[in-house]
Amino acid sequence: MRKTLAELLAELERFGKRNDRAAKDVSRCMLNITRETGELFFVLARAVNAKDILEIGTSNGYSTLWWTEAARASEGMVTTVEVSDWKISLAEKNFRRAGLFRYIRQVRGDGGLVLKKRKAASFDVVFLDSFKDSYVGWWPEVKRVLRPGGLLVADNTLTHAGEMAGFMKLVERSREFVSADVPVGNGELVAVKARG
Repeated sequence: MRKTLAELLAELERFGKRNDRAAKDVSRCMLNITRETGELFFVLARAVNAKDILEIGTSNGYSTLWWTEAARASEGMVTTVEVSDWKISLAEKNFRRAGLFRYIRQVRGDGGLVLKKRKAASFDVVFLDSFKDSYVGWWPEVKRVLRPGGLLVADNTLTHAGEMAGFMKLVERSREFVSADVPVGNGELVAVKARG
């Protein structure tokens, strides 16, 4: 990993922890993934040679940077969706500092609407790190936009087990996907869509 990016990621880790301890409102929390989770994401994206990645839930862009560094190797793009103008602004500054801004498409809006507007099989990876109660409703569109052989990843299976339970059952019962609940960081649902 490039030294400048490694230094920025370490800085964002410290900022996220400090900010979240002090925040009085959850909407002001970064709620970032852990470093180990970022390393897993980087490897997963490289393994599938990801060129088109969709992330729903940008926050300050910490997880986006991991996905983007992997996509950059394939001359790919990350589309990241966020509803908070404040977080979009924070993330943009971090993307520019990392030298990755040209590989990232920021979208302000609702993840469900973004999913509906995309073509079938248009993403190699879909990463969900947003409002957990939306995932069940998004499931048909998530399946549709993910290409055969593509990856679905969802954060917080350990920290938000109750909120994630219904969605996890949908994925686990789907014949189109092979999935695992990976106990890294906050817990990651990792699922591969069947080819053909």
